[in-house]
Amino acid sequence: MKTVILDVRAPDDAMSDIAAALKSGRAQKSARISFATPELLWKVLTAKRWELLKALCGAGPVSIREAARRVGRDVKAVHTDATALLLAGVLDRTADGQIEFPYKAVKVEFLLHAA
Repeated sequence: MKTVILDVRAPDDAMSDIAAALKSGRAQKSARISFATPELLWKVLTAKRWELLKALCGAGPVSIREAARRVGRDVKAVHTDATALLLAGVLDRTADGQIEFPYKAVKVEFLLHAA
């Protein structure tokens, strides 16, 4: 099963992991999309966008119109959310303009520290 991990960590830590994987010649076990802060993660992954990701999970490429139909929402609103997810690197755009969430599972990781 192709899984993506959405996590919260400093950009330097994310880059260090990528550099280490490249240097070792081994691919990372799972795809990873990192956010610098929990606030940024929740700003990008609103409830409506999370609903969109659930509808697209494992579905393959779909048009914005089809994505809107699957979540029962207005095409313009889904277009806005899909654009935000594309800019964050969460969704992919195919050569023919469709959107795709190329994973079958999502794992969200972050640690809340005491103040």
